Amino acid sequence: MFSSRPSSWSLRARLLAAVIALLAVVCLVIGTVTTLALRHSLLDRLDSQLNEAAQAPPDGKPGGYGSPDHFRAGQPPGTLTATVSNGAVTSAYVLLKSRPGPPDEQPASAEAVQALAGLPEDGKPHTVDLGDDLGDYRLVVTEQAGRTTITGLPMEDLQDTVFWMVWVEVSVVAGGLLLAGGVGALIIGGSLRPLRRVVATASRVAELPLDRGEVALSVRVPEKDTDPRTEVGQVGAAFNRMLGHVARALTARQASEMRVRQFVADASHELRTPLAAIRGYAEVTRRGRDAVPPDVAHALRRVESESARMTTLVDDLLLLARLDSGRPLETEPVDLSMLLIDAISDAHVAGPDHRWRLDLPEEAIAVPGDAARLHQVLANLLANARTHTPPGTEVTAVLRVAPDGSAVISVVDNGPGIAPELQAEVFERFARGDSSRSRAAGSTGLGLAIVAAVVEAHHGTVEVSSKPGHTEFTVTLPGR
Repeated sequence: MFSSRPSSWSLRARLLAAVIALLAVVCLVIGTVTTLALRHSLLDRLDSQLNEAAQAPPDGKPGGYGSPDHFRAGQPPGTLTATVSNGAVTSAYVLLKSRPGPPDEQPASAEAVQALAGLPEDGKPHTVDLGDDLGDYRLVVTEQAGRTTITGLPMEDLQDTVFWMVWVEVSVVAGGLLLAGGVGALIIGGSLRPLRRVVATASRVAELPLDRGEVALSVRVPEKDTDPRTEVGQVGAAFNRMLGHVARALTARQASEMRVRQFVADASHELRTPLAAIRGYAEVTRRGRDAVPPDVAHALRRVESESARMTTLVDDLLLLARLDSGRPLETEPVDLSMLLIDAISDAHVAGPDHRWRLDLPEEAIAVPGDAARLHQVLANLLANARTHTPPGTEVTAVLRVAPDGSAVISVVDNGPGIAPELQAEVFERFARGDSSRSRAAGSTGLGLAIVAAVVEAHHGTVEVSSKPGHTEFTVTLPGR
């Protein structure tokens, strides 16, 4: 769920991280304030005890707490008492424990005495580190009956209490954050469930073939996810409105395309008869008994030539219109090896200035399909190589079997290549290459479009890759 960059996290992860981070900051502030308040309260109480211990009257017993040299009555164990004379500490003792009779005491270490020497005589409590043996002490300097005395109480209990408080707070905060993270993940996941349904709807729409054919755009966001009172509902409602607009646009586009296709099919069909008549009458006139002037004979030959060219164009348009309408092709076993042999033979005759090569496997390869249409695919690919490459170009037709059993046909030439910006549109209708690929033969711009349409009708694919010196068209047809 989490990656190295927060910007790449999912919305659920970012919301959960933000909630946990906010809770952590709030808990940190509360814990810090609580700890400081507790320490201040304990420090005030310790200062009160310190003042009481410093002002405790002597008990008047020789050698007891009333001894003027060491401790006084009421001072708790751990109390430190030091005498100051002329700014120097003359004696320092620590009360180990109190009991009936003389107190159990011990002299303070030299490190502690050195630390006491710098204590200001202002009558205010101060915190001083008295070394590793005694640790931190709260100390105050008092003067009674002309005698300056330092009284101190250990801060160990205060520090232990504060540490215990911090440990409890850290434990509670850690557990609370874990619990909040788990509950937050469930709540955020539930809140984002409608958004995931909107995403799923968008994914289903993205998988539809909207670029071709009749489109039934019936996918919509569920009604429960289009509540305008919620942000996700607003997104769902807007997405449904957008899908409605897209569906209407696609319907209008499909209707327009169908009208154009029907017009092309009707026009192509109607043009075939007059074109055949023009071509026939021109041929009959040119070959008639009566000799015709040379210029008239030349004109008649041009009429025949252009009639034949236009007839080919009309036939191509009619074929594309039939393929667009989804008219089924014949399906029978087609020997691709024999088709390639025949196509290369025809190419030899049509383009003797090119070098033609054929690379076939030892065993024949057959696929289900329409033999006439597949032969047209091969003829168009070879004609495209002949038309758009200079004489002397080597053109190789390769047939092989892919690991998944598909038949793969490749037509490779070592001509000038196709410009990169044109490769994406070579299979469009009436697409033409730039000046680097010659058009001396006068192509109609429909050859590769027919290749793409026929291959698609056979549920195959056609691709092109080209660079100077190497252009390859690859046709993949599913096997049996």
